[in-house]
Parts: sequence; structure tokens; C-alpha cells
Amino acid sequence: MIINPNGDKQITVKTDWLGKELSLEFGRVGFRTHGSVLVRYGDTVVLGSAIAGPINPNTDFFPLSIDYEEKFYASGKISGSRFIKREGRPSDEAVLNGRLIDRPIRPLFPKGYRNEVQVVATVLSSDPEFRPDVIAMLAASTALMLTGAPFDGPIAGLRVGLDEKGDFTAFLSREEYRTGKLDLVVAARENGIMMVEAGMKEVSEEKVADAIEWALENIQPAIKLQKELIEKVGVTEQEYELVKPDEKFQTAVDKWVESKFTEDLHTEYPERNEMLAKMREEMHETFGSAMSEDEYKEVKQEYDEALTVAIHRNVREEIIENGTRPDGRKTTEVRPLSSEVSVLPRVHGSSLFTRGVTQAMNVVTLAPLSYSQMLDTMEANDEERRYMHHYNAPSYTVGEPGRMGSPGRREIGHGYLAERALTAVLPEPEDFPYAIRSVTEIMSQNGSTSMAATCSSCLALMDAGVPIKRPVSGIAMGLMAHGEDYYILTDLADQEDFAGDMDFKVTGTTEGITAMQMDMKVHGLPASVLRDALAQAKAGRASILEHMLTIIKEPRKELSPYAPRIEKLQINPDKIGTVIGKGGETIQEITKTTGVEIDIAETGLITFASTEPESMKKAMDWVSGLVEEPEVGKIYTGKVVGIKDFGAFVNILPSIDGMLHISQIADRRIDKVTDVLKDGQTVKVKLQAIDDRGKLSLTMRGIEQ
Repeated sequence: MIINPNGDKQITVKTDWLGKELSLEFGRVGFRTHGSVLVRYGDTVVLGSAIAGPINPNTDFFPLSIDYEEKFYASGKISGSRFIKREGRPSDEAVLNGRLIDRPIRPLFPKGYRNEVQVVATVLSSDPEFRPDVIAMLAASTALMLTGAPFDGPIAGLRVGLDEKGDFTAFLSREEYRTGKLDLVVAARENGIMMVEAGMKEVSEEKVADAIEWALENIQPAIKLQKELIEKVGVTEQEYELVKPDEKFQTAVDKWVESKFTEDLHTEYPERNEMLAKMREEMHETFGSAMSEDEYKEVKQEYDEALTVAIHRNVREEIIENGTRPDGRKTTEVRPLSSEVSVLPRVHGSSLFTRGVTQAMNVVTLAPLSYSQMLDTMEANDEERRYMHHYNAPSYTVGEPGRMGSPGRREIGHGYLAERALTAVLPEPEDFPYAIRSVTEIMSQNGSTSMAATCSSCLALMDAGVPIKRPVSGIAMGLMAHGEDYYILTDLADQEDFAGDMDFKVTGTTEGITAMQMDMKVHGLPASVLRDALAQAKAGRASILEHMLTIIKEPRKELSPYAPRIEKLQINPDKIGTVIGKGGETIQEITKTTGVEIDIAETGLITFASTEPESMKKAMDWVSGLVEEPEVGKIYTGKVVGIKDFGAFVNILPSIDGMLHISQIADRRIDKVTDVLKDGQTVKVKLQAIDDRGKLSLTMRGIEQ
């Protein structure tokens, strides 16, 4: 018998959710947490655990951490790494799932809440029929609700795809989402959208908006079930205090700054940022002169934060009341654009994309398919990642010093969004047998760097000669909510993002959307507003794409001279062993001698990669000779490998010998084979016939030696 300190407090609630039973179980495990729940859907089981601790006095921000823990045992796997079998550093996929859960939850805590909160969603069992990420999101939300913390939930998420008829559906398999046209995740509260994340294959704005509305409707059973559990458990609300700035500082700064917000501030960002920096210096001089240096040091941050609040308020007021943006743009206007390609001499493809103060350099590298990344995760099953986009944005790009290190969640997330944006238009491996690595180096930031990464990577891919189906552009949209009114902004900049209520990124071609990502700062947004934002984003994307096509109209016809050329040769799969040789000695000799990289697929497809045409030809001829099939009537140069009284055996192709009868050795009669031939001698022979047992008959008669 298991001793359970919760006793009769074990509570389970269930409901039907899109054809399967969804259950939330409280009180069975996690006795020391502030909130713990087991969520089961099909054979997927996720443990949601949450701790809502006290205020951390050493932080001036909300210390919330949300982690997604993937366990290989959940899907009956042991890590494929040769050396590491224990779960360690989270994979990029686990990091992305953690971000997916974090983004709709974080905005639902009140401003000024400084208590330390940790949420962990641990996948204990994974049903291979569908992905567990939205079940983990549900577990995280429920665990938080059980803590009694001031979380304005619950939330739930749904991953939406299209079935064979083109109708919306959910909980498809990983492979079905990968090969289908739509892979859309929506997270929402009962009355509004909180987060959208998607990759798709040129789907129309109308279809995407319909999918979001479908998701919002079908999320409701999961939200109602959480509320039912919370009511049955009888959660006690947490006592807390919000850390808010002293109103006297805000009042003083508001009065001082009132005359500073003039028309002069409505200018492009380099000048505006400099003017705001001087305003901040002047404010500190003004208020600092009224007290001692030590006294002012104690309150300097209060004045700093108050000025930031005043600036954000001014940005909102100017947009809502006057339709004027900080840099003077219209709400539908894109910042000035400039771009270049072939900016680096030795790389395979490169570009520099500049929009306002935001600037992204992208570099593309091509390699044989063997350089594809093997995914070793709980969900992945022998999957390879052929196209890889990596994003880097050091602190100097925002004018600040900072520690250099491995990429964080933001960098991984931005890189993944730009990767999804281009995946839909890449050529098939059969048509372009290359692994492709695209790296964006952010040079300067002032909002929407992930969309700059998308545009720069598209330009660099075309510069590299990658035959993409259509060029892709991307844009970030913003929103100011004022009562029932919404003001949508095209091409969101930093100051508008900080002061606004939405960050909505959309990428696509002339034919439709390829990726999108939306995060809310208000507590839910009607789907109708997103429909309007998608329509406005389409026009913004079109204007950016028009600019990009003035730089490079289509992919280059020729690859860079420094990129490897790849040739293909299809052989009989039964001949693979001949090419590889005993212990790999044959293939190793070919690659060592020619310097050509050779990959062999189980199907018998062999790819050769080299920058040297002569080496490529030598390697291909070598392999072709190894796998060549004997052809009747063809003359071969062979080697005598055995002599008998009745004739000789001649090797004409690797592992293929033919019989040269004594009567076929010369145009005249000979008494002994050894009168003409000896072991190891090179001779020219013609293949006369192949019998039904596969034996070869050769002749030297009539052939000049």
C-alpha cells in the first residue's frame, strides 16, 4: 500500500477532448510542491510541478523559470549518443518547447510581482501518435493554478494541422505535421489568444485566421477541466505584495518631462535614441543636483524607471491619439531598406540586410548530405535536419557590454523561426543534394531581428545558388490596445515593442505564409484582431520582398567556385559491398586517392562531393568500374587470373571473371594455353555470351592485342 499524505485529497477530473479522454490527477505525486498534477491524454503522461516562492530581494525583475523536461524513457528509447546516455543539457527542441510554454504564461502575472516561480513540465510517457508539447503546456498551467499564485489563467494550447480533406484537425503525428501544409500551435485563455507559433507551406492569410479561430474554440474543454479541478481542490490564494515604483518619483519625472516630448523627437531612430539618452542624462543632473551624491545613488534607479515609464506612455499616446509613431512613420510604413549580396569573398553565399538600425548579415555554407544533423531527442526517430539556421546576437549589437557564451533561449528561438520560414521553399534533396547551414550574425538591433534574419538568409541562399521555389520575406507587426480599439503597426521597432501589447511576426512568399509567431502582453486578444493584423502584414511583406528582388531577382545559376560540386550515381544496391570493400578498404582508398567525399545510401544512390572536377571524374569512373555490369559484345582489358588445360580465367571487372576457352585464345590452333598466356598477363577480350547460370564466355580471336 502506498502511503499518501494527501489522503482523501486525491482528485481526478476527466473530459472528452477531440476524441480522447483527458484527465487531470491531483494529490497522487509531488507532495512537497506548491502545485502538482499528472495530465494524461492517450498514452501521454506529463507531470506538471510548480513552486511559487517568496520575493527574491536580489532581483529587480520577475524571476519566472519554465522548463520542459524530455525523458528518453518516455518513448522507450536510450540516447543514441555513443558516450552520453543520461539526459543532460536540454536539446534545442526541448528549449523551444520550454519557450512555447513560457510565452503565453509570463504575461498573465501582474506587473510588480517579484516572487520566485519555477514550473517544470516532465514528460513521463509519450504516445507516439502525437506530440506531447501542448499536453505539457496544459500541465504547466494547471500546476500554476494549484499554487494559488496570481496567475490569470488557466491557459491551454492546441497544435492544429490539416487532414486529407483539408479540414482542421489536431493531435496529428510528428511526421504528418512535417509533411503537411500546416503546423500551427495556438495558446489561449478562455476569452482570447495569448500565443501563436507556426510553420506552414504557403498557406493563405484567410486559412490561417480560420485555423486560429478553430483552435480557440476547441481549446475550451481543456480550460474548463482545469477550472473544475481547481474548484474541487479548493486552492488557497497566495499572499503577495507587488513591487511598484514610488508614485512620488513618477509624479516628479512626469512633471519634469512634460515639456521635453516635442515634435523634435519624431525622427529616425539613431537620432531619436541619442536625444532620449541626452534627456536621461539631463534628468539625472536635474534631480541629482538637489541631493548629495550618496543620497541620489540610492534613488537613481527609481528615477530611471520612472522616465522609462513616461517614455513608453508617450509612445502609446502619440500613436493612439495622433497616429504618430516615434520615428514619424505611418502605421503601415516600413523603415528604410538597403541590402547587398556577395559581401564576403570565400564563403558559398552571403548577404547584408538593413532595415532602419536593424542589420543582419547571413552566410550560407553548402556540404554533402552526410553533414545533415541527426536529431537525438525523445520524439525524433532517426530524423535528419538537412537545413540548419543559426542566429547570433552579441550584446554589442544593442550598444552594451556583455558576456560571450553559448546561445540562449532567445537566440535558439529566433534561429528556429527563420529556419521554418525558409524550409517550405527549399528544393528536395533529390534535386539539390546538399546539407545547408545558414548563419545570421546580427550587426545592430532595433527591433525585429528574427525577420531581418529571415530576409538576409533568403538573399544569401539565392546568392549561393540554392534553387528555392520562391523568395521569402518577413515582417514584425505591433499593436496598441485602447479599450475596444486596436492600433496595428507595421514593422515594429524596439520602443514600440516595449510600449506595446503584441509582437506578431509573419513570413511568407507571394503565394502564402510560411511561418509566424505571436506573443501577447495583454490578457488575451480576439481572433478577429489577428485576422486584421495578418492582412496588414501581407502588404508589409510585399513591400520588403519588392526591395529584396531589386538586389537579386532569382537564385544564381552557378554555385560559388568554393562550394563543393555534387554528382550522383545510382547503382544496384547489391553492389554496395563491392564499393565499400572488406572493412571499408575500397572506399577509403578511393577517397584518400582522389580527395572526393563519397556518401552511399541504402538505396544504392552514391553522391560525390568535390571542388575539383578532375578528382570528381576520377572517383566516379573508379566507382563506375567497380559496379559495371558485363555487356555482351563489349571489349574489355582484363587480367589472366587462372590457367587450366582447357583455357584461362580472365578478370574483366571487379569480382567478375570470364572463361576464355583454349579455342578462343588465338586465330590459329594452339596446343597449350601456356604457349600464349601466363598468370597475371593483361589481355584484351570480347564478351561473347552470358549463359542462363550467369557464366561468361570470352574470346581473343580477331582482337588486336
